[in-house]
Amino acid sequence: MWADGWLILAGYLLGSIPFGLVVARLRGGIDLRRVGSGNIGATNVLRVVGKGAAAFTLLGDIGKGALAVGLGRWANVAPAVLALIALAAVLGHLLPVFNRFQGGKGVATTLGVILAAMPAVGGLLLLIWLLVAAVSRYSSLAALTATTAMPFLTWLVDGRPAMLALSGVLAILVVARHRENIARLWRGTEGKIGEKARTNQGTQG
Repeated sequence: MWADGWLILAGYLLGSIPFGLVVARLRGGIDLRRVGSGNIGATNVLRVVGKGAAAFTLLGDIGKGALAVGLGRWANVAPAVLALIALAAVLGHLLPVFNRFQGGKGVATTLGVILAAMPAVGGLLLLIWLLVAAVSRYSSLAALTATTAMPFLTWLVDGRPAMLALSGVLAILVVARHRENIARLWRGTEGKIGEKARTNQGTQG
């Protein structure tokens, strides 16, 4: 029981690492919270700093989620505990203790935990994101499409109750964090992938 609790805490702390802030500071001397959308995720890094920095941020945000779940799998925890570790990692990104609980949108870290917990589902989510992003050029639309498909894919491919619950909760959290993006998509004012930073505009992270 104690070991499970420490793993959940470790998941949250790993998720709290603000890779976007660190990369933007190191690569461009930029405080990511004060430019572009103010979001600490990879999309804002792409618009403000560039492709290389965004790639590092994306890999870091995916990797921290995958590492958290990987630790749980290494410890051979029960599926319910693994789901809690995964949720803790995403909550760490959304509400990071290392950044005054002001985090990103949770897309990349969600992908990381799902890839580690359910590789087949994670692979399908990545494929959906890439296809929608390539066609629409909207990062937020790609993220929302993949996220809302996640519970159905989990039911279809995995089926474990704990993973179904995890995918449902994560889908709700990510969609809720994208409510402003949804409004901009509806109005036709959402920024597309590759566009320069706009004030008060955010997508995934």
